[in-house]
Amino acid sequence: MTTSQQLQLRHMLQLDDTPRTEGPAAATSIAHRVLADSPDNRLVLDLARTGESGWVLALFFEGTPPTADTVADHRTLLRSAVEQFGLTLVEVTPAATADEVHTPPHEPTSAGKPTIGTVWDLPYDDLDHLWPHVGLRKTAPADVKAAKLREVMRSPAWSAAPPILRRQAEAFLDEL
Repeated sequence: MTTSQQLQLRHMLQLDDTPRTEGPAAATSIAHRVLADSPDNRLVLDLARTGESGWVLALFFEGTPPTADTVADHRTLLRSAVEQFGLTLVEVTPAATADEVHTPPHEPTSAGKPTIGTVWDLPYDDLDHLWPHVGLRKTAPADVKAAKLREVMRSPAWSAAPPILRRQAEAFLDEL
């Protein structure tokens, strides 16, 4: 983003030009705003810089988690900022839609690449137990689960996953 775009973004989000000094990744913060969702809850909207061209927009909370409506409102605001400033959305945590799931670029495996020694070293043989491992709750939207599951299934270890888990995964994706 250009300096002008950064100023516009700070204005749009009503951010103070001071970095956040506490909490996760405070060292990368460049601007923030403290909000009150309720008397016993403190929300912090933060803009951070990562690397040469990376930006992180985050909503942190202390105390009681914010209401679903508050999260939805901020999700809409932040997604609007991403669109308005031509940024690329990489990930939203927790994801509400499949496009908010980070999926690294897939490198196709070549036919000659050895797969000997591929192991499934995770203790999961049931799909419901796999969701927390990939950062999801059982109640996550189906399209979010599908995106995460496809990512797991692209890994070389998937071929060694328990057959029951592979069948459950295929059935889950077939139901969509």
